[in-house]
Amino acid sequence: MSEWSGQASGATAYISHSSCSMHDMGKGHPECPERLAAIQDRLIAAGLWDYLLHVDAPPALREQIERVHCADYLDDLARRSPAVGTVQLDPDTAINAYTLRAAYHAAGAGIKAVDLIMSGRAQNAFCAIRPPGHHAERARSMGFCFFNNVAVAAQHAMDAYGLERVAIIDFDVHHGNGTEDIWAGDPRVLMVGIFQHPFYPYSGDIPKGSNMHNVPLPRASTGQQFREAVCEQWLPRLNEFAPEMLFISAGFDAHLEDDMGSLGLVEADYAWVTRQLMKVAEVHSSRRIVSMLEGGYELSALGRSVAEHVRVLTGE
Repeated sequence: MSEWSGQASGATAYISHSSCSMHDMGKGHPECPERLAAIQDRLIAAGLWDYLLHVDAPPALREQIERVHCADYLDDLARRSPAVGTVQLDPDTAINAYTLRAAYHAAGAGIKAVDLIMSGRAQNAFCAIRPPGHHAERARSMGFCFFNNVAVAAQHAMDAYGLERVAIIDFDVHHGNGTEDIWAGDPRVLMVGIFQHPFYPYSGDIPKGSNMHNVPLPRASTGQQFREAVCEQWLPRLNEFAPEMLFISAGFDAHLEDDMGSLGLVEADYAWVTRQLMKVAEVHSSRRIVSMLEGGYELSALGRSVAEHVRVLTGE
């Protein structure tokens, strides 16, 4: 992937890295390298690929990761990283020889996105990265996640550019417990999340801080219920908070076809919520949005959903 394949400063950046496809947790694991290929294939088929600003994700620096994760935790991951094969960290999460390289580049994608947007070289960005991040707590990997990518990016925006208010929006089918663990009680960050409950990781129904606005949805909730929750609960809080930049934990496993969960969203719902968030960003954030891939495991549904999300980000 080249550094640039476009020129317009108002473009949507598409940030990824080849190492993200080398992390592999084993045959049959739902969080598989084919996820990124499915996204790329669909963006090409939808005629969007050539309109994106393609950028390689650099690796995050260790000190950038340490802003949201404990140094001892990073040391432990390095010690457990195998030269060959895989090491199981928990029943769901395994590390292979390429995992940490992929994780550093995944976190670096969000940092690069912030830099591109704040410098005016892109208007917004979608980071097609894995491993995902929103379950990674300050000192624990879990749920396929090692580094909390969206937290690293948000911290970078505040540290490098002096932003005083950032919002993290999470529409994955699973609660972003790691993001909440890192940011609960921090008045600079508002997190709004919608997720199936009760469901893994069996948290979020009781927020850990007043800056956490969690909206649990029961299984079999439809796109209409999702839209009502966004309009009635997310948007008022976001507009009241007036964030200077929006960060999206973009999980697509609440899709009707994704058997990882039991919600009923479809591509049109992801396009709709992206439009709502773009309206918030237009009013409060100079249109600045960084979106980072989280879940989404039914490959066709994932590709179609990301394509609609990206289509809206590009302004189509």
